[in-house]
Amino acid sequence: MARRSLRFAATFLVISAVQSLSTALMSSPNLSPHPKAISDLKEAVVKGLGLQAEDIKISGFDLRDALVGQSVSYEFDVEIDNKILPFKLLEDVNRWEYVDLPIFREEDPGSANGNGLVDKRRMESALPVLAPFQLAGPMELWIQDAKDMRLSLPHDVDAGVLKKVILADGAVVTVTGARSVSLRHPVELPLPLNRTHSGFASGLLALAERLRHASRTQGDPLLSLRIVGPTSITSPKSPSMSADNKLKLKRLAPGLVELSSPSKTKSVEPMPTIDLKGEVTTLLTPDQFTTLWPLTSINGFNSNLRGFEALLSSILGPKANEEGSFKLLKADASAQTFVKLGFGLERKLKEGDKYWEGFPAWRTNPETVKMHFEVLAKVEGDKIVPERVMPVDPVMVVDSVAPNLVNGNMTLSKIPIFRPPSSPFTL
Repeated sequence: MARRSLRFAATFLVISAVQSLSTALMSSPNLSPHPKAISDLKEAVVKGLGLQAEDIKISGFDLRDALVGQSVSYEFDVEIDNKILPFKLLEDVNRWEYVDLPIFREEDPGSANGNGLVDKRRMESALPVLAPFQLAGPMELWIQDAKDMRLSLPHDVDAGVLKKVILADGAVVTVTGARSVSLRHPVELPLPLNRTHSGFASGLLALAERLRHASRTQGDPLLSLRIVGPTSITSPKSPSMSADNKLKLKRLAPGLVELSSPSKTKSVEPMPTIDLKGEVTTLLTPDQFTTLWPLTSINGFNSNLRGFEALLSSILGPKANEEGSFKLLKADASAQTFVKLGFGLERKLKEGDKYWEGFPAWRTNPETVKMHFEVLAKVEGDKIVPERVMPVDPVMVVDSVAPNLVNGNMTLSKIPIFRPPSSPFTL
Protein backbone atom coordinates (compact mmCIF):
# COMPACT_ATOMS: atom_id res chain seq x y z
CA MET A 1 0.00 0.00 0.00
CA ALA A 2 2.87 2.32 0.82
CA ARG A 3 4.51 1.55 -2.55
CA ARG A 4 1.29 2.45 -4.39
CA SER A 5 1.11 5.74 -2.51
CA LEU A 6 4.72 6.56 -3.43
CA ARG A 7 4.10 5.70 -7.08
CA PHE A 8 0.97 7.85 -7.14
CA ALA A 9 2.82 10.78 -5.56
CA ALA A 10 5.73 10.49 -8.01
CA THR A 11 3.37 10.33 -10.99
CA PHE A 12 1.45 13.37 -9.72
CA LEU A 13 4.69 15.36 -9.33
CA VAL A 14 5.85 14.48 -12.84
CA ILE A 15 2.51 15.46 -14.40
CA SER A 16 2.47 18.74 -12.45
CA ALA A 17 6.03 19.55 -13.57
CA VAL A 18 5.20 18.84 -17.22
CA GLN A 19 2.05 20.99 -17.04
CA SER A 20 3.89 23.88 -15.40
CA LEU A 21 6.68 23.65 -17.98
CA SER A 22 4.24 23.62 -20.90
CA THR A 23 2.35 26.57 -19.41
CA ALA A 24 5.61 28.51 -19.05
CA LEU A 25 6.55 27.77 -22.65
CA MET A 26 3.16 28.87 -23.92
CA SER A 27 3.25 32.09 -21.91
CA SER A 28 6.87 32.93 -22.74
CA PRO A 29 6.85 35.90 -25.15
CA ASN A 30 10.21 35.02 -26.66
CA LEU A 31 8.96 31.63 -27.85
CA SER A 32 5.72 32.84 -29.37
CA PRO A 33 5.35 31.15 -32.79
CA HIS A 34 3.50 34.15 -34.29
CA PRO A 35 4.71 37.54 -33.03
CA LYS A 36 2.88 40.66 -34.15
CA ALA A 37 5.26 41.38 -37.02
CA ILE A 38 4.59 37.97 -38.60
CA SER A 39 0.84 38.25 -37.98
CA ASP A 40 0.76 41.62 -39.76
CA LEU A 41 2.79 40.14 -42.62
CA LYS A 42 0.31 37.29 -42.98
CA GLU A 43 -2.65 39.69 -43.11
CA ALA A 44 -0.90 41.90 -45.69
CA VAL A 45 -0.08 38.92 -47.92
CA VAL A 46 -3.64 37.55 -47.81
CA LYS A 47 -5.05 41.00 -48.56
CA GLY A 48 -2.59 41.47 -51.42
CA LEU A 49 -3.64 38.17 -53.01
CA GLY A 50 -7.27 39.33 -52.98
CA LEU A 51 -8.52 36.42 -50.86
CA GLN A 52 -10.91 36.31 -47.94
CA ALA A 53 -9.54 34.95 -44.69
CA GLU A 54 -12.67 32.89 -44.00
CA ASP A 55 -12.45 31.04 -47.35
CA ILE A 56 -8.86 29.85 -46.98
CA LYS A 57 -6.67 27.95 -44.59
CA ILE A 58 -3.10 29.18 -44.16
CA SER A 59 -0.17 27.00 -43.19
CA GLY A 60 3.47 27.92 -42.81
CA PHE A 61 4.96 31.28 -41.74
CA ASP A 62 7.21 29.30 -39.43
CA LEU A 63 10.01 31.49 -38.07
CA ARG A 64 12.28 28.46 -37.82
CA ASP A 65 12.28 28.32 -41.64
CA ALA A 66 12.75 32.08 -42.16
CA LEU A 67 15.80 33.06 -44.21
CA VAL A 68 17.37 36.48 -43.64
CA GLY A 69 19.56 38.35 -46.10
CA GLN A 70 20.86 41.86 -46.75
CA SER A 71 20.77 43.85 -49.96
CA VAL A 72 20.76 47.41 -51.34
CA SER A 73 17.57 49.03 -52.60
CA TYR A 74 17.56 51.90 -55.11
CA GLU A 75 14.54 54.16 -55.63
CA PHE A 76 14.33 56.86 -58.30
CA ASP A 77 11.70 59.35 -59.47
CA VAL A 78 12.29 60.80 -62.94
CA GLU A 79 10.22 63.67 -64.38
CA ILE A 80 9.92 63.74 -68.16
CA ASP A 81 7.57 66.20 -69.89
CA ASN A 82 5.70 66.87 -66.61
CA LYS A 83 5.25 63.11 -66.05
CA ILE A 84 6.74 61.49 -62.96
CA LEU A 85 8.00 57.94 -63.49
CA PRO A 86 8.99 56.07 -60.30
CA PHE A 87 11.03 52.90 -60.48
CA LYS A 88 12.83 50.69 -58.00
CA LEU A 89 15.88 48.44 -58.27
CA LEU A 90 17.03 45.76 -55.87
CA GLU A 91 20.38 44.02 -55.80
CA ASP A 92 20.42 40.25 -55.51
CA VAL A 93 20.92 38.89 -52.01
CA ASN A 94 24.29 37.17 -51.99
CA ARG A 95 23.69 35.03 -48.92
CA TRP A 96 20.64 33.80 -47.05
CA GLU A 97 21.07 32.75 -43.43
CA TYR A 98 18.98 31.55 -40.50
CA VAL A 99 19.23 34.58 -38.18
CA ASP A 100 17.20 35.18 -35.03
CA LEU A 101 16.24 38.83 -35.48
CA PRO A 102 14.88 40.79 -32.49
CA ILE A 103 11.72 41.47 -34.50
CA PHE A 104 10.97 37.74 -34.46
CA ARG A 105 10.54 37.83 -30.70
CA GLU A 106 7.47 39.16 -28.96
CA GLU A 107 8.21 42.12 -26.68
CA ASP A 108 7.53 41.58 -22.99
CA PRO A 109 5.43 44.52 -21.67
CA GLY A 110 6.83 44.03 -18.19
CA SER A 111 10.40 44.58 -19.34
CA ALA A 112 9.97 47.86 -21.20
CA ASN A 113 12.58 49.56 -19.03
CA GLY A 114 14.93 46.60 -18.95
CA ASN A 115 14.99 44.03 -21.71
CA GLY A 116 12.97 46.33 -23.98
CA LEU A 117 15.87 48.77 -24.12
CA VAL A 118 18.29 45.91 -24.73
CA ASP A 119 16.16 44.60 -27.60
CA LYS A 120 16.05 48.09 -29.11
CA ARG A 121 19.82 48.34 -28.99
CA ARG A 122 20.13 44.87 -30.52
CA MET A 123 17.77 45.87 -33.30
CA GLU A 124 19.77 49.02 -34.03
CA SER A 125 23.03 47.07 -34.08
CA ALA A 126 21.49 44.50 -36.44
CA LEU A 127 20.56 47.15 -39.05
CA PRO A 128 22.54 46.76 -42.27
CA VAL A 129 24.86 49.46 -43.60
CA LEU A 130 26.08 50.40 -47.04
CA ALA A 131 29.53 49.43 -48.19
CA PRO A 132 32.13 52.22 -47.83
CA PHE A 133 32.04 54.64 -50.78
CA GLN A 134 33.91 57.77 -51.88
CA LEU A 135 32.44 61.18 -52.63
CA ALA A 136 34.11 64.06 -54.43
CA GLY A 137 33.28 67.77 -54.35
CA PRO A 138 31.94 70.26 -55.07
CA MET A 139 28.87 69.16 -53.09
CA GLU A 140 27.31 69.29 -49.62
CA LEU A 141 26.44 66.55 -47.14
CA TRP A 142 23.70 66.74 -44.52
CA ILE A 143 24.17 64.33 -41.61
CA GLN A 144 20.95 63.20 -39.95
CA ASP A 145 22.59 61.42 -36.98
CA ALA A 146 24.96 64.30 -36.29
CA LYS A 147 25.69 63.31 -32.69
CA ASP A 148 27.17 59.99 -33.90
CA MET A 149 29.29 61.61 -36.60
CA ARG A 150 33.04 60.86 -36.73
CA LEU A 151 35.52 62.97 -38.74
CA SER A 152 39.09 61.82 -39.45
CA LEU A 153 41.55 63.77 -41.68
CA PRO A 154 43.37 61.29 -41.30
CA HIS A 155 43.32 61.57 -37.50
CA ASP A 156 40.13 62.16 -35.52
CA VAL A 157 39.04 65.81 -35.46
CA ASP A 158 36.82 67.23 -32.73
CA ALA A 159 34.54 69.56 -34.69
CA GLY A 160 31.52 69.29 -32.41
CA VAL A 161 28.14 68.07 -33.61
CA LEU A 162 28.40 68.19 -37.42
CA LYS A 163 25.14 68.59 -39.26
CA LYS A 164 26.51 69.80 -42.59
CA VAL A 165 29.79 69.18 -44.41
CA ILE A 166 30.72 71.08 -47.57
CA LEU A 167 33.17 69.37 -49.91
CA ALA A 168 35.07 71.90 -51.98
CA ASP A 169 36.23 71.16 -55.51
CA GLY A 170 38.97 68.53 -55.37
CA ALA A 171 38.12 67.25 -51.88
CA VAL A 172 37.50 63.48 -51.73
CA VAL A 173 36.24 61.65 -48.63
CA THR A 174 35.32 58.06 -47.75
CA VAL A 175 31.93 57.51 -46.09
CA THR A 176 31.59 54.46 -43.83
CA GLY A 177 28.65 53.17 -41.81
CA ALA A 178 25.85 54.96 -43.68
CA ARG A 179 22.48 53.21 -43.78
CA SER A 180 21.07 55.29 -46.62
CA VAL A 181 22.03 58.12 -48.96
CA SER A 182 19.39 60.24 -50.66
CA LEU A 183 19.09 63.32 -52.85
CA ARG A 184 17.81 66.38 -50.95
CA HIS A 185 16.88 68.59 -53.91
CA PRO A 186 15.81 67.75 -57.48
CA VAL A 187 18.54 67.96 -60.11
CA GLU A 188 18.02 68.87 -63.75
CA LEU A 189 20.16 66.74 -66.07
CA PRO A 190 20.97 67.63 -69.69
CA LEU A 191 20.20 65.52 -72.75
CA PRO A 192 20.97 63.73 -75.05
CA LEU A 193 21.96 60.79 -72.88
CA ASN A 194 23.23 58.38 -75.54
CA ARG A 195 25.82 60.81 -76.90
CA THR A 196 29.17 59.42 -75.76
CA HIS A 197 32.32 61.49 -75.98
CA SER A 198 35.91 60.65 -76.71
CA GLY A 199 37.54 58.98 -73.75
CA PHE A 200 34.32 58.31 -71.78
CA ALA A 201 33.11 54.77 -71.14
CA SER A 202 29.42 55.68 -71.30
CA GLY A 203 26.99 58.54 -71.70
CA LEU A 204 26.37 58.62 -67.92
CA LEU A 205 30.01 59.58 -67.32
CA ALA A 206 29.72 62.45 -69.79
CA LEU A 207 26.45 63.54 -68.16
CA ALA A 208 28.06 63.47 -64.70
CA GLU A 209 30.97 65.56 -65.96
CA ARG A 210 28.57 68.19 -67.33
CA LEU A 211 26.86 68.35 -63.93
CA ARG A 212 30.25 68.68 -62.24
CA HIS A 213 31.23 71.54 -64.53
CA ALA A 214 27.95 73.32 -63.73
CA SER A 215 28.61 72.88 -59.99
CA ARG A 216 32.06 74.42 -60.38
CA THR A 217 30.80 77.49 -62.20
CA GLN A 218 28.00 78.23 -59.72
CA GLY A 219 28.51 79.68 -56.29
CA ASP A 220 26.48 77.07 -54.40
CA PRO A 221 26.86 73.30 -54.97
CA LEU A 222 24.15 71.85 -57.17
CA LEU A 223 24.33 68.45 -55.50
CA SER A 224 23.10 68.03 -51.93
CA LEU A 225 22.92 64.60 -50.24
CA ARG A 226 21.41 63.39 -46.96
CA ILE A 227 23.21 60.63 -45.07
CA VAL A 228 21.36 58.56 -42.45
CA GLY A 229 23.04 56.43 -39.81
CA PRO A 230 26.10 56.71 -37.55
CA THR A 231 28.61 57.80 -40.16
CA SER A 232 32.37 58.08 -40.36
CA ILE A 233 33.90 60.52 -42.86
CA THR A 234 37.60 60.04 -43.46
CA SER A 235 40.14 61.15 -46.03
CA PRO A 236 41.12 58.37 -48.46
CA LYS A 237 44.22 56.47 -47.47
CA SER A 238 47.18 56.66 -49.83
CA PRO A 239 50.58 54.95 -49.73
CA SER A 240 52.36 58.29 -49.36
CA MET A 241 50.29 60.52 -47.08
CA SER A 242 51.87 63.95 -47.51
CA ALA A 243 50.74 67.45 -46.64
CA ASP A 244 49.40 67.87 -50.17
CA ASN A 245 47.02 64.92 -49.72
CA LYS A 246 45.54 65.96 -46.37
CA LEU A 247 42.25 67.79 -46.30
CA LYS A 248 41.95 71.23 -44.72
CA LEU A 249 39.05 71.88 -42.35
CA LYS A 250 37.43 75.29 -42.07
CA ARG A 251 34.67 76.02 -39.52
CA LEU A 252 31.99 78.19 -41.09
CA ALA A 253 29.34 78.02 -38.34
CA PRO A 254 28.32 75.78 -35.44
CA GLY A 255 27.71 72.35 -36.95
CA LEU A 256 28.99 73.46 -40.38
CA VAL A 257 32.50 72.81 -41.77
CA GLU A 258 34.14 72.93 -45.18
CA LEU A 259 36.74 70.42 -46.39
CA SER A 260 39.14 71.44 -49.12
CA SER A 261 42.23 69.97 -50.75
CA PRO A 262 45.45 72.02 -50.69
CA SER A 263 46.72 70.32 -53.83
CA LYS A 264 43.75 71.71 -55.80
CA THR A 265 45.18 75.21 -55.65
CA LYS A 266 48.49 74.11 -57.19
CA SER A 267 49.08 74.18 -60.91
CA VAL A 268 48.76 70.99 -62.93
CA GLU A 269 50.18 70.01 -66.28
CA PRO A 270 47.96 70.90 -69.22
CA MET A 271 46.01 68.03 -70.75
CA PRO A 272 43.92 67.68 -73.89
CA THR A 273 40.51 69.32 -73.54
CA ILE A 274 37.27 67.68 -74.60
CA ASP A 275 34.17 69.49 -75.79
CA LEU A 276 31.33 68.22 -73.59
CA LYS A 277 28.33 70.00 -75.04
CA GLY A 278 29.62 72.19 -77.83
CA GLU A 279 29.64 75.34 -75.70
CA VAL A 280 31.97 74.65 -72.73
CA THR A 281 35.45 73.24 -72.56
CA THR A 282 37.00 71.85 -69.41
CA LEU A 283 40.24 70.20 -68.29
CA LEU A 284 39.92 66.48 -67.56
CA THR A 285 42.11 64.11 -65.59
CA PRO A 286 42.61 60.42 -66.46
CA ASP A 287 40.42 59.31 -63.53
CA GLN A 288 37.45 61.21 -64.95
CA PHE A 289 37.40 58.86 -67.93
CA THR A 290 36.56 55.84 -65.75
CA THR A 291 34.93 57.13 -62.53
CA LEU A 292 31.42 58.48 -62.03
CA TRP A 293 31.23 61.83 -60.23
CA PRO A 294 30.42 62.30 -57.39
CA LEU A 295 30.77 58.57 -56.56
CA THR A 296 34.43 58.23 -57.45
CA SER A 297 34.52 54.67 -56.06
CA ILE A 298 32.26 53.46 -58.92
CA ASN A 299 34.06 52.38 -62.07
CA GLY A 300 32.57 53.50 -65.37
CA PHE A 301 32.92 49.97 -66.78
CA ASN A 302 30.75 48.50 -64.00
CA SER A 303 28.04 46.20 -65.38
CA ASN A 304 25.42 47.60 -62.99
CA LEU A 305 26.15 51.11 -64.26
CA ARG A 306 25.75 49.97 -67.86
CA GLY A 307 22.47 48.27 -66.95
CA PHE A 308 21.19 51.42 -65.25
CA GLU A 309 22.10 53.47 -68.32
CA ALA A 310 20.17 51.04 -70.55
CA LEU A 311 17.16 51.24 -68.22
CA LEU A 312 17.24 55.04 -68.20
CA SER A 313 17.47 55.09 -72.01
CA SER A 314 14.42 52.86 -72.30
CA ILE A 315 12.47 55.09 -69.89
CA LEU A 316 13.40 58.28 -71.76
CA GLY A 317 12.58 56.72 -75.12
CA PRO A 318 13.23 58.90 -78.19
CA LYS A 319 13.89 61.86 -75.90
CA ALA A 320 17.21 60.24 -74.87
CA ASN A 321 18.66 61.19 -78.29
CA GLU A 322 17.23 64.72 -78.41
CA GLU A 323 18.46 68.00 -77.02
CA GLY A 324 16.77 68.99 -73.79
CA SER A 325 16.76 67.93 -70.14
CA PHE A 326 14.96 65.83 -67.55
CA LYS A 327 14.68 66.06 -63.78
CA LEU A 328 15.80 63.59 -61.17
CA LEU A 329 13.32 64.23 -58.36
CA LYS A 330 14.33 61.39 -56.05
CA ALA A 331 17.39 59.19 -55.71
CA ASP A 332 17.71 56.96 -52.66
CA ALA A 333 20.12 54.11 -51.95
CA SER A 334 19.58 52.23 -48.70
CA ALA A 335 20.77 49.01 -47.10
CA GLN A 336 17.86 46.73 -46.30
CA THR A 337 17.23 43.49 -44.43
CA PHE A 338 14.98 41.02 -46.23
CA VAL A 339 13.13 37.97 -44.96
CA LYS A 340 12.10 35.03 -47.13
CA LEU A 341 9.31 32.78 -45.87
CA GLY A 342 7.32 29.95 -47.43
CA PHE A 343 3.66 29.32 -46.77
CA GLY A 344 0.73 27.36 -48.16
CA LEU A 345 -2.91 28.17 -48.86
CA GLU A 346 -5.77 25.69 -48.93
CA ARG A 347 -8.91 26.98 -50.62
CA LYS A 348 -12.28 25.31 -51.06
CA LEU A 349 -13.39 24.92 -54.66
CA LYS A 350 -16.80 26.17 -55.66
CA GLU A 351 -19.10 25.10 -58.45
CA GLY A 352 -17.94 26.42 -61.79
CA ASP A 353 -14.37 27.01 -60.62
CA LYS A 354 -11.90 27.11 -63.49
CA TYR A 355 -9.52 24.88 -61.57
CA TRP A 356 -11.63 21.87 -62.59
CA GLU A 357 -10.94 22.48 -66.28
CA GLY A 358 -8.60 19.92 -67.82
CA PHE A 359 -9.39 17.11 -65.39
CA PRO A 360 -10.31 13.80 -67.10
CA ALA A 361 -13.85 12.52 -66.73
CA TRP A 362 -12.77 9.37 -64.90
CA ARG A 363 -11.03 11.32 -62.14
CA THR A 364 -12.83 12.49 -59.01
CA ASN A 365 -12.96 16.26 -58.83
CA PRO A 366 -11.11 17.64 -55.80
CA GLU A 367 -12.96 19.63 -53.18
CA THR A 368 -10.00 21.79 -52.15
CA VAL A 369 -6.90 23.10 -53.87
CA LYS A 370 -3.52 23.66 -52.22
CA MET A 371 -1.20 26.43 -53.38
CA HIS A 372 2.36 27.08 -52.27
CA PHE A 373 3.95 30.54 -52.17
CA GLU A 374 7.14 32.26 -51.13
CA VAL A 375 7.06 35.82 -49.82
CA LEU A 376 10.00 38.24 -49.94
CA ALA A 377 9.53 40.93 -47.28
CA LYS A 378 11.52 43.95 -46.12
CA VAL A 379 12.21 44.72 -42.47
CA GLU A 380 11.26 48.32 -41.64
CA GLY A 381 11.72 49.09 -37.96
CA ASP A 382 9.31 46.86 -36.06
CA LYS A 383 7.35 45.86 -39.20
CA ILE A 384 7.84 43.34 -41.99
CA VAL A 385 6.49 44.73 -45.29
CA PRO A 386 5.89 42.26 -48.17
CA GLU A 387 7.71 43.18 -51.38
CA ARG A 388 6.98 40.23 -53.66
CA VAL A 389 4.88 37.06 -53.44
CA MET A 390 5.97 34.28 -55.80
CA PRO A 391 4.09 31.02 -56.47
CA VAL A 392 6.12 27.88 -55.90
CA ASP A 393 5.36 24.73 -57.89
CA PRO A 394 5.19 21.74 -55.53
CA VAL A 395 6.36 18.25 -56.43
CA MET A 396 3.94 16.96 -59.03
CA VAL A 397 2.17 13.71 -58.22
CA VAL A 398 2.21 11.23 -61.11
CA ASP A 399 -1.17 9.63 -61.75
CA SER A 400 -1.17 5.86 -62.07
CA VAL A 401 -3.73 4.40 -64.49
CA ALA A 402 -4.72 0.77 -64.83
CA PRO A 403 -3.66 -0.90 -68.12
CA ASN A 404 -7.25 -1.79 -69.04
CA LEU A 405 -8.14 1.96 -69.03
CA VAL A 406 -5.20 2.76 -71.28
CA ASN A 407 -6.05 -0.04 -73.75
CA GLY A 408 -9.73 0.74 -73.79
CA ASN A 409 -10.69 -2.26 -71.61
CA MET A 410 -9.60 -4.75 -74.31
CA THR A 411 -8.63 -8.35 -73.67
CA LEU A 412 -5.36 -9.85 -74.90
CA SER A 413 -7.21 -11.95 -77.46
CA LYS A 414 -8.35 -8.78 -79.27
CA ILE A 415 -4.95 -7.09 -79.31
CA PRO A 416 -3.37 -7.43 -82.78
CA ILE A 417 -0.21 -9.51 -82.93
CA PHE A 418 2.87 -7.66 -84.17
CA ARG A 419 5.53 -9.81 -85.81
CA PRO A 420 8.88 -8.06 -86.37
CA PRO A 421 10.73 -8.73 -89.64
CA SER A 422 13.07 -11.70 -89.59
CA SER A 423 16.80 -11.16 -89.22
CA PRO A 424 19.45 -13.20 -91.09
CA PHE A 425 21.35 -13.50 -87.84
CA THR A 426 18.46 -15.30 -86.12
CA LEU A 427 19.20 -18.98 -85.46
